[in-house]
Amino acid sequence: MRLLIALLLPWLLFFTIGRPLIGVICLILQLTLLGWLPAAIWAVYALSQYNTDKKIEQALGPQHKS
Repeated sequence: MRLLIALLLPWLLFFTIGRPLIGVICLILQLTLLGWLPAAIWAVYALSQYNTDKKIEQALGPQHKS
């Protein structure tokens, strides 16, 4: 579901993963027609990093939380 959001509304993805400031920056980029593609690519990349971070956190367990 988040992948679909990343492609259609890239700025909204950043709000769903807890990065609202970057979401606003992405929205400004997306407001231009030429900025839509870079915003979508950026959102998909951020989603990939978010998923990787969650998997690492889950693998390490609660003893390694910052």
